[in-house]
Amino acid sequence: MKPLVMKFGGTSMGSAEAIRRTAEIVGAARADWPQICVVVSAMSGVTDLLLQTAQAAAHGDNRALPAALSRLADQHLSTLSELKSSGPGRAEIEARLAEFEALTQAIGVLGEASPRALDAVGSLGERMSIHLAAAGLASLGLRAPAMDATGVIVTDAMFQSASPDMTATRSRAREILAPLLADGAVPVVTGFVGATPAGQVTTLGRGGSDFSAAILGVALDAAEVWIWTDVDGVMTADPRVVPEARTLPTVTYSEISELAYYGARVLHPRTIRPVVEGGIALWVKNTFKPAGAGTRIVPDASPPASPAPLRSGDHGLLREENPQERGAAGAIKAVTAIKSQKLITIEGRGMLGVPGIAARAFSAVARTKTSVVMISQSSSEQSICFVVPADHAAPVVAELLEEFRVELQRGDIDSVRDSEEIVIVTVVGAGMRHTPGIAARVFGALGEAAVNVIAIAQGSSECSISLAVAAPEADRAVRAIHGHLDGNL
Repeated sequence: MKPLVMKFGGTSMGSAEAIRRTAEIVGAARADWPQICVVVSAMSGVTDLLLQTAQAAAHGDNRALPAALSRLADQHLSTLSELKSSGPGRAEIEARLAEFEALTQAIGVLGEASPRALDAVGSLGERMSIHLAAAGLASLGLRAPAMDATGVIVTDAMFQSASPDMTATRSRAREILAPLLADGAVPVVTGFVGATPAGQVTTLGRGGSDFSAAILGVALDAAEVWIWTDVDGVMTADPRVVPEARTLPTVTYSEISELAYYGARVLHPRTIRPVVEGGIALWVKNTFKPAGAGTRIVPDASPPASPAPLRSGDHGLLREENPQERGAAGAIKAVTAIKSQKLITIEGRGMLGVPGIAARAFSAVARTKTSVVMISQSSSEQSICFVVPADHAAPVVAELLEEFRVELQRGDIDSVRDSEEIVIVTVVGAGMRHTPGIAARVFGALGEAAVNVIAIAQGSSECSISLAVAAPEADRAVRAIHGHLDGNL
């Protein structure tokens, strides 16, 4: 049987009790999956603390280091003690804490936190948490070696957002992990972390443990990847905004890609690609409700259908039908929002018919290393507007003003400006392309809720419609659309 890759997030690793629950889930799955590879995130809040301390040191403030060291030691070593571990975990965690201290002091001396240094620091959370997960599994009698992904996942040198070399990673995974799986062990691998061919530590971007699981799923030719998190699966909206939001039994690859990109926090946006290319089944489930059906990510060509129960034998821990399943999916799958954005507008009557304005504009944006979230252009070609993260708006505007300095002086372009903070609200559903009137109903719902739409964008695939609205109106917009389209969700 092909392996199963199970990834557990920070809340699943948040305490000794949570780690025991995680171990029980893995132990129950072993009845049907003889080969399981586990990928874990850092404990909740640890990565933020590591990076904040390093950044403080770079600015000349080393006062945060002793407190951070004390907090990290207490959090990890006390959890290890609760798990009654007698293995090498304590010495390994203490070594990582010493490494953190040395790296932070070096950053303080240099007065600079380079991307490479931040990756070395940021990786330490996962490099400690694997020993906690291994201890939890060992308490159930499972042989669970803690494996640092720096020896398995090979990446480029794009520190803080590295990309894997799948050929090299596949070779190492089959050399290092596959024999352990074949021998009945349950390797526990660091998420989020990789290394260059020269052995320099890299990270895959925040939330990259999902990506790690997908990479290892492909490298090991896994049958399935299960992402365990603290929600019931992919939901029709953020339940903190829409209390009546429901768990979706199935979501297509295209839909989850859109949802991940536009603010849904269930999956890291880069997770989907390797899973799609590998033809691997992907599930999203709740560690704290392991009997729930969760959400299955299905290929775009598959007809909407309720997911089959997980292969869990007689273990009730992993077996339960979803009482909210509705059979065939509707036209709309979910409404999501991405916050803390700003709208950049370039406008001027002299832009009409002038070739290359858009190319120059986006080349200027690229020089600031900013990702554009959404683009909208008037049909008269007198304005271009696009959305960027709010904290990137000032450097983007400055670069555009320099790029179009001549055009601004002679009046071909009237202005380059950014807006107040906005939110991108996105309606997602592959069925939208076959359902007339969805856009009209979306805008009707927003009109009834007195929400003003600032800009609109829709992809040619018709899988999503994105709307820019003022930040104070965002939650009202999401609730209005969700409520108005509830019959289609």
